[in-house]
Amino acid sequence: MDIQTSGAVNRFPGNIGIAGQRRQAGLWSKLRAMLDNVPKNPPPAILSVSELNQIVRTLLEGSLPLTWIRGEISNLSRAASGHLYFTLKDAGAQVRCTLWRNKAQLLGFRPENGQKVEARALATLYEARGDYQLNVETLRQAGQGRLFERFLELKARLETEGLFRSDQKRALPAFPRRIAIVTSPQAAALRDVLTTLARRAPHLAITLYPTPVQGEGAAPQIAAALNAAQHADHDLIILCRGGGSIEDLWAFNEEIVARALRASHLPVISGVGHETDFTIADFAADLRAPTPTAAAELAGPDRNALLDRLAELQRRLSGHLDNRLRQWEQRLDGLAARLPSPARQLGTRRERLRELQQRLEQAGQRQMDAATRHLQHLAYRLQRNQPALGAYREAVDMAALRLRHAWRRQQEHRATRLEQADQGLRQLDPHAVLSRGYAMVFAPGGTAVRDVRELNAGDSLKLVFARGEARATVAQTVAQVATPEEAQ
Repeated sequence: MDIQTSGAVNRFPGNIGIAGQRRQAGLWSKLRAMLDNVPKNPPPAILSVSELNQIVRTLLEGSLPLTWIRGEISNLSRAASGHLYFTLKDAGAQVRCTLWRNKAQLLGFRPENGQKVEARALATLYEARGDYQLNVETLRQAGQGRLFERFLELKARLETEGLFRSDQKRALPAFPRRIAIVTSPQAAALRDVLTTLARRAPHLAITLYPTPVQGEGAAPQIAAALNAAQHADHDLIILCRGGGSIEDLWAFNEEIVARALRASHLPVISGVGHETDFTIADFAADLRAPTPTAAAELAGPDRNALLDRLAELQRRLSGHLDNRLRQWEQRLDGLAARLPSPARQLGTRRERLRELQQRLEQAGQRQMDAATRHLQHLAYRLQRNQPALGAYREAVDMAALRLRHAWRRQQEHRATRLEQADQGLRQLDPHAVLSRGYAMVFAPGGTAVRDVRELNAGDSLKLVFARGEARATVAQTVAQVATPEEAQ
């Protein structure tokens, strides 16, 4: 197996704890004392099995620090606790390995039998069985070490330069109309993106900028495609490709692609690889999507959801308008009820006039009846007290005649006054005036117009005729010359 060593030798590794260090220090002291007291031909030292395994473990861990080891995984076992147990082997040897759950959860891939890997591990001894094994800190797929280091170096340099600052990220348009896609025409990711956009936003205009997405020279062509897309009439750009190894995705880890992303004046969504894959392009883009399909979902708003939202807003607006109309109708009904009708007022006054006329007639009849009875009583008394009735009868007849004449004149006078009052009411009746060809003019505020000076050109007027109404607009006003009385 190929072994790469990094770091200084640590006799007492930090992961054994203070108590373990003290115990190992005691064993070292005991071992040195035994070795110092050994004579030239010493009898064999007697150690227990536990002491022997402790000494071997201390020697092993103290002599060999954390080390990168390359080999092939075999006999992989995943425990229910989440720990991984496997054998790391090459053509000439093998060693048992343990990867604890908290370390296994941090891996960027799923270990499988037959994989070539590089393990950063500490050589140790499992004292209970006396088995030599490796405690693995992390795993990476073989051959990716140098590429990953280049990835980290470029990422740190660009990050220090401020290329990944969040305050420089551009916001995506809420309702894009034209989208540019930068990827390979043969990429499976392109079909996923087109299918998703056709389902969610079939109204979008899509332009493909074809470019290789892996291999030698792919990065400059990707940068050129990004540059061409950002100078066309688009709202945003999707940069995508499917998953793969770090070598397959390396074109998206090149500095030229990162700078092309930041130089674009259009927002860019990066949908490169699977959810666990990260590239420099993901950090340089305005938004990273875990997959190409997710990039399409972020770029294209769901048309059905937008239509549902518009329908809901339309329903709410219609309901609000209906409520407002009902409120105004109720208010108009209330105002109409409070506003007396001229016809109703005229009818009320006519009814009052008929009532007064009836009362007047009844009062005159009662007075006539009372006078007749009084005359009859006087005639009776006269007849009893005055035997000669001829002269008195003539006087009574004359008085009765004068009374009838006076009553008739009074009735005619009252009838004349009643007729005059009725004619006066008829003259005051607006509808009687309207029937002669006149009209009532009301200003926009609902007040009757009596003077042309109350009007302005352009005012909307309501004209009330004997039958029906009309609307008119003032074109011009002509003021009447004031009379001497009005001038004074």
